[in-house]
Amino acid sequence: MVSGPNAPLARSNQLLLSVGPNRETGIPRASVWQSHVVSTQEERAARFQALHVGAPFVIPNPWDAGSARVLEALGFNALATTSSGFAFTLGRLDGNVTLDEVAQHVGSLAGAVDLPISVDLENGFGSEPEHAAAAVTRVAEAGAVGGSIEDWDPAGHLYELPHAVERVAAAVEAASGFGWPFMVTARAENHIRGNPDLDDSIARLQAFERAGADVLYAPGLGSAPEIRAVCEAVSKPVNVLARRGLSTAEIVGAGAQRISVGGALTWTAVNAFAEAATEIAERGDYSALGDGSRLSGWLATKSISTGQ
Repeated sequence: MVSGPNAPLARSNQLLLSVGPNRETGIPRASVWQSHVVSTQEERAARFQALHVGAPFVIPNPWDAGSARVLEALGFNALATTSSGFAFTLGRLDGNVTLDEVAQHVGSLAGAVDLPISVDLENGFGSEPEHAAAAVTRVAEAGAVGGSIEDWDPAGHLYELPHAVERVAAAVEAASGFGWPFMVTARAENHIRGNPDLDDSIARLQAFERAGADVLYAPGLGSAPEIRAVCEAVSKPVNVLARRGLSTAEIVGAGAQRISVGGALTWTAVNAFAEAATEIAERGDYSALGDGSRLSGWLATKSISTGQ
């Protein structure tokens, strides 16, 4: 059984703060636990699995422990890492981090929040099925309860479908030995890799479903009809990457179970930072500076896992 170092003991001295549903979408938001001891990895895994058969939900993507704490305080049910956002925190572009660095990042997030965490594992940090299996195992050991494997090789091409399926199957097989549900998301990368072939994306997702993937994901779908076509072609939950011009109601109405934002929240924060810094550098104007007045609410006292 895989048991991560950031999987602490069961809750005690619990206080449940009910956040309630989003007023605009009606989608339930998380109940926020404040406790001296946070939930185990197995409990987080069970909660994450349950989300995929309940009401559709948004799974935002923090780039560090602080942003994860804010998202937890805002009432989200689960979090997913962003490979591009995390790479930025290291001063790098997407695709330039190691599995060791990702595992350390996952441990930081899992120790900071009491939410299920799914991990963007890119291509599994290697082209072979055993790489995908090793990546899933490594982040599970760090505290994750889900992860995604994509069918894009950093060398610049999509994997041939039989090989892509073998990689997903290897990740699923590895996850099956953990002793608790680790949600494997299989990604078909066509639409963000210059090949917006909806039929091929659907064929790939159907093959990944047959290989045992728990969640299916084709980032870059551009319209509700495209999302609907994917959701109607498969039986497993579908994750959709949010984009401007599509609301939660529209995405969910097309059949999506889960909505992520990728690196977009990172770039929202970075752009605000750069704009304020530009005003200082070019005009000596400090009016765009913010303050930390909201931090006490977002980062209220809670237990932080040390893995001990």
